[in-house]
Amino acid sequence: MTKTEMLKIIARHGYNVGFGAKKNYATYDLISKGAGWISFISFAIGVFALFIPELASNIISATLIIFSVVTMYIQGYDSEKNTYSEAGKIQTELFNELEVVYRDTRSTASFDYIATQDRVNDIMGRFYKSTISKQIFGSNWYAHYKFFNEFEQGWVEEELSLTIKDKIPLSFRLFLVILAILATHFNWIFH
Repeated sequence: MTKTEMLKIIARHGYNVGFGAKKNYATYDLISKGAGWISFISFAIGVFALFIPELASNIISATLIIFSVVTMYIQGYDSEKNTYSEAGKIQTELFNELEVVYRDTRSTASFDYIATQDRVNDIMGRFYKSTISKQIFGSNWYAHYKFFNEFEQGWVEEELSLTIKDKIPLSFRLFLVILAILATHFNWIFH
């Protein structure tokens, strides 16, 4: 294997590890803050509905009931939230270790494939042990934001030649298209 190929592999692992860390932090954030914000917003809308007749509609009431169900869903993860935080910390450390391996490999004149592969295998073995497969709904979208906007991951982005298309989840783009179609459809209904 060439040095160039190894750099790509390390960067791919870096993406997976860094994204995994941010996904754990995203789940932790949604568990810690999501239910509280949803409850506050629902309460505020309920109070304003007492004197703003438009907010007392069936659509708003149904939406508030859905928000209540979402809050119950989020609270089902509450007992595990510290596990997500700890996994995020471990995986952030592993991401940083991968960056060191990447930079060492990139800057060395004499590339040692076996030594580099051993270091990567050790890091990835620890990553796989810290992985949590059960994540809260929405954590993937939030993790994309956290990874690309709150994380020092330029080496991964540069090595893998990531573009804006890679930074916005396909499911989010599809969601926006469906939302636009529904908004257009309901606009026709209400007018």
